[in-house]
Amino acid sequence: MSDHSTLSFDTRIGFLGAGSIVEAMLAGILKNELIAPERIFVANRSDRARLRRLAETFGVNACEDKAALVEQSDILILAMKPKDAPDACRSLRGLVRPEQLVISVVAGVSTACISDWLGTNGPIVRTMPNTSSAVGLSVTGLSANRFVTEEQLRAATALFEAIGSVHIVPEDELDIITGLSGSGPAYIYYLAEAMEGAGAEAGLSREMARQLTVQTLLGAAQMLLHSSDEPALLRKKVTSPGGTTQAGLEVLDSYRFQQAVASAVLRAAERARELGAQYR
Repeated sequence: MSDHSTLSFDTRIGFLGAGSIVEAMLAGILKNELIAPERIFVANRSDRARLRRLAETFGVNACEDKAALVEQSDILILAMKPKDAPDACRSLRGLVRPEQLVISVVAGVSTACISDWLGTNGPIVRTMPNTSSAVGLSVTGLSANRFVTEEQLRAATALFEAIGSVHIVPEDELDIITGLSGSGPAYIYYLAEAMEGAGAEAGLSREMARQLTVQTLLGAAQMLLHSSDEPALLRKKVTSPGGTTQAGLEVLDSYRFQQAVASAVLRAAERARELGAQYR
């Protein structure tokens, strides 16, 4: 594949970073048979055991030589922690080809910063996927700098569409997407944890409580997906005056549940901006 062509099974992709989001992306990419595993290279800063495990699990290449990884890759994906990004990118100066597509999943870090650290005015796509990519249900916000060609944008979009839905947005919207959908799965898991725990505490088996919780969340998500009603109206349809649901919602209101969730989303978005501001 040339650096200007769209994604294909023979595309060579290099991941710099081997954390949970990379593992989720690998699972989604390979489940969808988007890229051949032998065409995927993964490196990280120091955790060799982690690299070996990814290589054994997915059949990808563990690569300790970052220069070789960059040279072999058509698309380079930056997936390190934000605090590690400046040094990691600067270590690649002179290695990244001017036309080589670079995709970042580093929270809060702008394309301008990455370009500056790499020392190149090349094509950079900044994304914010979430870990639901492992089951093909990620939602990814995606922004491109002015050097990204239409074909490169299609390639980046295809890569993330293979693990869920993609929304191309102006870069200044990515921080709130980080707070809403990037961090969002953790909020849902937190809710599930509480619901499951309450069921078990009240006498259900832990397995039964989990099954009921998961199916309830799944059913509610499907209703949100397929109904034309707003969430507030769907909630009202479930809430009979003086009934059990109203009693439960009154407890949530007493804890300012909606305000707490909204504050969590906004605080996560603010944190993404804070992380990025450290490097501007």
